[in-house]
Amino acid sequence: MNGPNALKNLRVDQVGSLVGPPSLVEAIRRRRRGELNEDGLRSVRDDAVRHVLRRQEDIGFPILSEGELRRENFQDSFGLAVSGYDIPRGTEDFSQQRLNPQPFARSEQDFAGPGPAIVTRRPVVNRLQLVNNVPLEEYCFASGVTRRQVKATLVGPDRVAQRFDLERSRAVYRDMDEFVADVVTIQRRMIGELVDAGCRYVQIDAPGYTAYVDPVSLERMRGRGEDPQENLRRSIAADNALIAGFEGVTFGIHICRGNPRTVDPATGAILPQWHRVGHYDAIAEQLFSGLQHDRLLLEYDSERAGSFAPLRFVKQGAIAVLGLVSTKAAELESTDSLKRRIDDASRYLPVDQLAISPQCGFGSNNPDNPRLAEEVQWQKLTRLLEAAAAIWPRDLIQCGDRQ
Repeated sequence: MNGPNALKNLRVDQVGSLVGPPSLVEAIRRRRRGELNEDGLRSVRDDAVRHVLRRQEDIGFPILSEGELRRENFQDSFGLAVSGYDIPRGTEDFSQQRLNPQPFARSEQDFAGPGPAIVTRRPVVNRLQLVNNVPLEEYCFASGVTRRQVKATLVGPDRVAQRFDLERSRAVYRDMDEFVADVVTIQRRMIGELVDAGCRYVQIDAPGYTAYVDPVSLERMRGRGEDPQENLRRSIAADNALIAGFEGVTFGIHICRGNPRTVDPATGAILPQWHRVGHYDAIAEQLFSGLQHDRLLLEYDSERAGSFAPLRFVKQGAIAVLGLVSTKAAELESTDSLKRRIDDASRYLPVDQLAISPQCGFGSNNPDNPRLAEEVQWQKLTRLLEAAAAIWPRDLIQCGDRQ
């Protein structure tokens, strides 16, 4: 699987965050206690990135990720890249305090409370300006220590818009259209700099799209005086504008229902929670056929996702990457079960337009957040490779070194 379509047609993928070595979590704890300075933490992060890249190379994963090991939260890709937000003091060590610790249940934080931009809903005091291309820094370091293809991830305009307090920002932005236009302009510059640095696979994280099928989220939008249908239309247009014109670059977009986990107090086992409910059906035709991305990375590890029937709306030539492997439970999925699920999905979309991945990232390295053991992560990624070899035996897994 070499050539110009190698990245677009990969049969396995990794969505985002990776669990780093225990030394990283301990270093973050030491930094919070004042026992390690920022340079010391950066050095540990560098070593952790080298570690996860080497492990991905060792198992033969075809597209590498630096695992978002430099971020406290995946949304920092934009929140820490721009100036202009009204950020409360003392949020440097912000931790997302979940409101419901119960497993197999909805779990959220107080999005209206004080915290970093995008992680919480913030107003602005000035128009947004790009000050630090966070994904570019991550990509440049990772690509400097491996010859393999490295993907970059950044949170998309839909989530940025959903976590923007327009009513307290009217002195700066007259409406949401004006704000989103600035977001797209900034993010196109970020992507352009990534492409200039050699990145050929950019993944947009768009967990907010499932808000448009979630009753609680829809009620909140309407309570703020928003029209959900107009929000959805604006977001699809913004995501398409974001990627337009970047020839030779593969774009994926990841859509999920949130990735919180909790710990069973009786057994210590990691158990799943979620942020949103609702099947894709209500938005699939508009979303799957409207987005112009090469790869749609879709959460499909639980019954909350519904059936594979909405895949019939995926446009010709696009790849639906099915997140069949859970990052919220240690149980290892079998190759046979993954093959059966791909067989089911192929009733609605040709198998040549399918691929497999974890349902979401394996979890941040914030010490406050439950996450799977590192070795469980590598077992699950290896299982994806084994399943892909069984399902698509004529497709080579590797896509080669960077040119």
